[in-house]
Amino acid sequence: MKSIRVGAAQGFYGDSVDGAIANAKYGNVDYLAFDALAELTMAILAKDKDKNPDMGYTRDLYLFMKALLPYVKKKRFKILTNAGGLNPKGAQAIVLQMAKELGITDLKVAVVTGDNILSDIDPLKEKGVFFQDVETKRPLAKNIQERLLFANAYLGAQPLVEALRQGADIVISGRTTDTAQFLAPLIYEFGWLEDEWDRLASGVFMGHLLECSAQSTGGNFIGGWQEVEGYETIGYPIAEVNEIGEFVISKVEECGGIVNKKTIKEQMLYEIHDPAAYVTPDVVMDVTNVQLEEIAPHKVKVTGVKGKEKPADLKVVMGYADGFLGQVLIGYCWPDAFEKAKLAEQIIYRQMERKKLEFDEIRADYVGYNSLHGPLSHEPEGELNEIYLRMAVKSESKQKADSFFRLFPPLGLNGPPSMSYIGNIPTRQQIGMWSSLIPRTLVEERVTVEVKEV
Repeated sequence: MKSIRVGAAQGFYGDSVDGAIANAKYGNVDYLAFDALAELTMAILAKDKDKNPDMGYTRDLYLFMKALLPYVKKKRFKILTNAGGLNPKGAQAIVLQMAKELGITDLKVAVVTGDNILSDIDPLKEKGVFFQDVETKRPLAKNIQERLLFANAYLGAQPLVEALRQGADIVISGRTTDTAQFLAPLIYEFGWLEDEWDRLASGVFMGHLLECSAQSTGGNFIGGWQEVEGYETIGYPIAEVNEIGEFVISKVEECGGIVNKKTIKEQMLYEIHDPAAYVTPDVVMDVTNVQLEEIAPHKVKVTGVKGKEKPADLKVVMGYADGFLGQVLIGYCWPDAFEKAKLAEQIIYRQMERKKLEFDEIRADYVGYNSLHGPLSHEPEGELNEIYLRMAVKSESKQKADSFFRLFPPLGLNGPPSMSYIGNIPTRQQIGMWSSLIPRTLVEERVTVEVKEV
């Protein structure tokens, strides 16, 4: 029975290139798939594009392509990535440029566009799309629309499949789902039909297990992190998938990490709200009857994934300018570190009241005590060696948010003893998120695939 090897290459913008290189060098892969985007990433890319219209793609794409294109040429595997972000054509140009710099020819680079609907909000409204927020059910208000920085629909695997059919060696897209890059090679290689729901769901599940780089191979593993050896060279997962959708997750022997039922189970439930109905543009996945079998060291066989008909709508994620964040971090050491920090917080509040400084929001956290667990934290017992006070404000005015940090330097001499000042953390724009649904036909009719060759 025919099988295809798909390797993970990136789990987020800023991820290490080492796991991708190891899979390219030792993994005998047919495809390397990247998941470079998240809602936060789209916000980062929007800020980049605002500063420079030629940007908007993930800037580490250059580093990845420099490292991997020689292996693509030598070993003849293909790459799929959504690193195009808000500027897929700009990302395509970077890959073509890198190939020329490396002297690599006969390389086809495809770009998939059509997910970006920012300029079409009003025409889509005229067609009856009200962009209701999926949580509040409120329609997109004018004051939010006027501040939109990006608006992208989540595409599925089919446009990527078309790019492969057109002979692409590298496929670059914008906002596709996390799993689309992993599913597309299977549809292309095995000829799966658009209504073979169980097989498509199995491909989506495989992608879900691979999309977060080392989270299936021992990274970020709460269920037994002490068992993991070789964190410094941790490998990224590889899936060997057969034509009926069954697959085995493994890693290369040359890298550290661990693959077992526990690591797979932990990633299996990661970011899945309903295990019986994980909705993607390609299929609705059901993993409630999945079977995991450890067939050899660092090899787990996966079967039993079921699928249901794909949804009629696609998700749209939009980001809008939502004020500015000003923040400061100061620290205090033993003795009485916590008491000093609490007094510093009260001094700031009193000075704000005296100076009539008002902000839209303000919050304080104690790093080392409650900055992660918030109200669930228990007040520390005994003396702490050190603690840090983080205070943050939100304002519609950048100048006003900037002014907040000026309250803190004088505390070094005018407040409790032993303060350490971390310095001015630059004020940054906040981006609010708005998620809604749109009939898929209104998006898919505008999707295009363009292939260029070196």
